[in-house]
Amino acid sequence: MSAEIRRIVTIVEETLIEGGKPVETPVRRAAAIAVIRNPYAGAYVDDLSELMSVGEELGALLPRRAVEALGIAGESVHSFGKAAAVGAEGELEHAAAILHPKLGAPFRVVLGKGAALIPSSKKRGGPGVPFDIPLGHKDAAKVRSHFDGMEVIVPDAPREDEIAVAIAVTDGGRPHPRVGGLRLDQVKGEDGLT
Repeated sequence: MSAEIRRIVTIVEETLIEGGKPVETPVRRAAAIAVIRNPYAGAYVDDLSELMSVGEELGALLPRRAVEALGIAGESVHSFGKAAAVGAEGELEHAAAILHPKLGAPFRVVLGKGAALIPSSKKRGGPGVPFDIPLGHKDAAKVRSHFDGMEVIVPDAPREDEIAVAIAVTDGGRPHPRVGGLRLDQVKGEDGLT
């Protein structure tokens, strides 16, 4: 199945000052969101493989859009995450079918790696519902400076029979990190944790 995409939204945020202190190297986050028709809206279906295939398709498309918006190479991405908001006639399991079985592999291909688990979230809501894309370092989950999130909103989505599927990438961690944990210069990126 090919996703029936109604619209794609790309958002870039850049933090220049945090806590009243200038950020030495501004941190940028980009999200790409696809609003798709939910083929299973309003009906219970056991086999969700069509949405799993959609996840694979969006796992290639959305990260490319977000990385291009940052203007960096995929290998230069620091953090990643994924999320979905399902319209009222859908199930949270529809979001899970898109986000979990197949979206990650093509996402990692775009980034040239990605040993860590991709943080994710899902929720149900109507048009304009805000939802958060959790973020973590792409190769080492124990890098606390990269525990973060990005809130996204698509004003007219998801409609009752739609799903808003989002991914986010960053070119750095939180501005002025001070809570310890594994430092970037200590990352091995082999086991997804360190």
